[in-house]
Amino acid sequence: MIDEKSQRLCRDVEVVNELGIHARSAARIAELASRADAGIWLTRNDVRADATSIVDMLTLVCPKGTRLTIEIENPDDMNILVAIEELFIQGFGE
Repeated sequence: MIDEKSQRLCRDVEVVNELGIHARSAARIAELASRADAGIWLTRNDVRADATSIVDMLTLVCPKGTRLTIEIENPDDMNILVAIEELFIQGFGE
């Protein structure tokens, strides 16, 4: 999905792993997000977290079943968006 107002690219994901988003899974997201040329964000219920910050992501409190939106600010980072989405689909390998 493309946010027409800002040209940001978004994907909706669901937390499927039993432990939800915890330090280890947040670290995997942050490692990927840190490779981006522009901002990458996770949003839950209108609360936005910087995907390069483990602490920011943990403040979202995301147990199994939580729905989130991943946003990227630069279309050149689409490969990172897809990689983060894949982490969610695979339950972070847990």
